[in-house]
Amino acid sequence: MTALRIAVALILAAIVAVALVPLLALLDLAGGGDGLGLCRDGLASCRAAYFEGPEVLAVLAVLLFILLALLRLTLVVRRRLEARRDSVGRSEGLGGG
Repeated sequence: MTALRIAVALILAAIVAVALVPLLALLDLAGGGDGLGLCRDGLASCRAAYFEGPEVLAVLAVLLFILLALLRLTLVVRRRLEARRDSVGRSEGLGGG
């Protein structure tokens, strides 16, 4: 059960990290960086391709959906294990003599 709680925490941390990537890229560009590889020579001479932004958006969206599905699966497994544990505990409590 503890392993599932750790897995949920790690998945949530990954979701937050993926959601923060665009903000980190903008902060990097504002600080004179290359925007995490989007603009090779900085913002002043940035000649990004037309589909570069939507491509990054699509990759991040797909990654978020995969992480959300994994989170949902983990929570379903956790709920089923808890229900099984509770039913075993109840049956032992009723029939114990």
